[in-house]
Amino acid sequence: MPDSDSPDLSICANEPIRVPGAIQPHGLLAILGRDGGLRAYSANWPDATAAQRGLDAVAAKITHLQDGDSPEALGQVQIDGRMFDATAHAKGQQVTLEFEAAGPADQFRAPIYALARHALPKLQRVTEMAELLQFAVTELKALTGFGRCLLYRFDEGGHGEVLAEAVDQGYDSYAGHHFPADDIPAQARELYLTNQIRLIPDAGYRPVPLLAAYPGVDVSAIDLSFASLRSVSPVHVEYMRNMGTLASMSVSLVVQGRLWGLISCHNHEPLHLPVQTRVACEHLGRLVAMQIAARETASDVSLRLDLRQLTLHLVAALAESDATLRDLVARPELLQLAQADGAAVVLDDGCWLVGDTPDADTVRALSAWLADSGQAVYATERLSDAWPAAGQLQSTAAGVLALSISEVHRHQIIWFRPERVRAIRWAGEPRKPKVQSDGRIHPRLSFDGWQELVRGQSAPWSAAQLNAAHELRQALIGIVLKRAEELAKVATELARVNKELEAFSYTVSHDLRAPMRHISGYVDLVLEGASGKLSDNENRYLAHTKDAATYAARLVDGLLDFSRMGRSALKRADVDADALVASLVRDAKRLAGPRRIEWSVAPGLPHLWADPVLIETAVGNLISNAVKYTQQREDAHIEIRAVSTPAGDGLEVADNGVGFDMQYAGKLFGVFQRLHSSEAFEGTGIGLATLRRIVERHGGTVWARGEPGRGATFGFTLPRAPATT
Repeated sequence: MPDSDSPDLSICANEPIRVPGAIQPHGLLAILGRDGGLRAYSANWPDATAAQRGLDAVAAKITHLQDGDSPEALGQVQIDGRMFDATAHAKGQQVTLEFEAAGPADQFRAPIYALARHALPKLQRVTEMAELLQFAVTELKALTGFGRCLLYRFDEGGHGEVLAEAVDQGYDSYAGHHFPADDIPAQARELYLTNQIRLIPDAGYRPVPLLAAYPGVDVSAIDLSFASLRSVSPVHVEYMRNMGTLASMSVSLVVQGRLWGLISCHNHEPLHLPVQTRVACEHLGRLVAMQIAARETASDVSLRLDLRQLTLHLVAALAESDATLRDLVARPELLQLAQADGAAVVLDDGCWLVGDTPDADTVRALSAWLADSGQAVYATERLSDAWPAAGQLQSTAAGVLALSISEVHRHQIIWFRPERVRAIRWAGEPRKPKVQSDGRIHPRLSFDGWQELVRGQSAPWSAAQLNAAHELRQALIGIVLKRAEELAKVATELARVNKELEAFSYTVSHDLRAPMRHISGYVDLVLEGASGKLSDNENRYLAHTKDAATYAARLVDGLLDFSRMGRSALKRADVDADALVASLVRDAKRLAGPRRIEWSVAPGLPHLWADPVLIETAVGNLISNAVKYTQQREDAHIEIRAVSTPAGDGLEVADNGVGFDMQYAGKLFGVFQRLHSSEAFEGTGIGLATLRRIVERHGGTVWARGEPGRGATFGFTLPRAPATT
C-alpha cells in the first residue's frame, strides 16, 4: 500500500469529473429525457415547476438537436420575468439545458462581431508561428478582460510549456515555464477534447447540487461533460486559489484530433463572461488551432520533401556504384538525413564510421543488441535507459536512430546524437501532491520558478526523420534485391560457362594424352633404331622433343586433375591432419633423396572436416611446393603448423626458399601462373590453383605471404563439422 508520503494519485486522476452531480451557481440547469420530460434540475431553481417553465420556454427550439453535437445557443428567453441566454445539447438519452443571465442583445456589440471585424484581419497578416501564438493570447485577453492569458503546448508526457503570454501589471509571468502533467490529469486533458472551453468565474463558489425530478433518477450518474456550468474538482479549485487566481478560463487548441495545447486565462478577482463572449473565445481558439495545424503541416511537408531529396541522392549514388552500403559513409547526405553528429554502417563484423561516434568495437556491440531487438527501425533519445552500456557514451551516443536492411545478416545504418543538456524552468517544483493531515490530496502551494537540469538525453528524432529512415530502408532493400538478381544472373551464366570450360578442358586434355605418349614413344623408337647413325645435333633435337612431350603430358595430367576437382562430389569425413601430414612428409623425404631438409611439424594438428582424397591432394601440393622452392638452399627448412580462426581450422606450411614479392600474390593461385622460370623450378603451375579450388569447394579460404629471398608461407582453413544434437 502507498504510504502518506507517496499517495496513490489514481484517487485524483480517477475523480468523477464528468459526473460531479453539481454545477457552478452562475446559471441554472435542467435535464430532460428524450421524451421531453424533466428528469433533473439544479437546486438553484425555485422549484421543479420553475425548471419546467424554463423547459417550456425553449421546447420548440430543441427538437432538431443531434446526439453528440457541441452545445448550441438558443438565443434569449424570458422565464418568470428574467432574461436568460439559453444553450442546449443532446447526448444519449438526455438533453441538457443551461440558462445564464442574458448579455447584450445588440448583435453589433456582440464579441463574435468584434472578432470577425477586428481580429480576423490581424490573423491574416500573421506569418510566423511565434507571432501567431502571441496574437492568440493578446486577442483573447482583450476579448475577455482577464489579467493574464498564457498559451502552452503539451509534450508527449502531458507536460505543458508556456510559449506565449499577455499579462497585466501585478501578475506573475510564466513565460518559458513548464507545468507538470499532474496539474491536468489525463482524464481532464481528454475532457478538454470533448468540451473545448471551460469557465470558472469564481473559485470561491459553493457547488449547486442536482435534484431528481422524480424517484429513480440517479443524479450522480448524469453526464455533464458538455455542460458549461459543470462543477469542477475541489482539488482544481484549491489549485487556483494557491495560484492567486479566483477566476479562470481555458480554451482548447485541438490540432488534427489531438490536444495540442491550451490558452489559459487567470484573474485575481472573480470574473464572469456571458455566453456570447465565450462563443467568440471558442471560435478564436478554433481559428488559432486551424492556423497551427496549417503551419505544422506546411513545415512537416517541407521537411519531408527535403529529407526525401536527400534520400534520393543517397539511393542514386548507391545505385550508380556497386551498391556496397559502406560507400554511404562517404556521402554528406547520410548525416544530413537524420541531422546527426555521427553515423555507422555495419555489415556483419565490418564497421565503417563517419563523424562523432563511439569506437568500432562499441558500435559492433550496439549493433548486435539492436539486431536482437528485431525492429526494422529503432529510435530513442535516451539509449542508456534501454542499453545500460550507453551510460558511458553520452558525448557521442545519448540517442540513436537505426535501420536494419536484412533479416538474415547484420546490415545496419546507425545514426548518433550526443547528450543535449537542458535547463527546464518549472512553475513550482513539479512534485506530486502530498496527503496532508486532513487525509486529502492537495495541490502544490508554490508556483515560484524551479529549475531542473535534464541530462542523458539527445534531441528527439522527429516523425519526418523516422519516416525518412523507413523510406531509405525500403529503397536500400530494393537496390540490394535488384543487385542480388543481377548477381544471380551473372552467377548462373558463370556456372554455365564454367561447366562448358570444364568439359572442354577435360575433353581436350583427355584427347591430348594419347598424342603426347605417341610423340614420346616414337622418339624412343627412332633413338633405338638409329643408334650410332644420328649426329649430335639430331640426338639433341630428339632429346628436346621428348622432354617437351613429357612436359606437355604432365600439363595434360594436371589439367585433368584440376578438371576433376570441380566435377567430383564432396564426400566429407573427419580427417586426422596429424596422420595425413606424417604420411605426406615421409613421401616428400623419399622423393627428395639426398637433399638435406629440416622438417618441423607442430604437434596436435587439428581434425579437418573434408573430403579425404581431395584434402590429401591439397596438403600434398603445399608440401611439394615448399620442397621445390627450397631446392637452392643448402639448409632448407620447412615448418608445418596448425591454424585456428573463428571461421574454422586448417594448416600452414612455411619455408625459407626463394619467396616472392607480395604485389604478385594475387597471381599465385591462378592456373599456369608462375613467378619463377620453369628452367629454375620444374612444375606446371597448376598445384596452387588446385589447392584453391579444393579449399573453396569446402567453403574455406587460402592465403599466401612471402618475401623475396626469405621464404614463403601458404595456408588454408576449412569450416568445422556441423554440431550434432
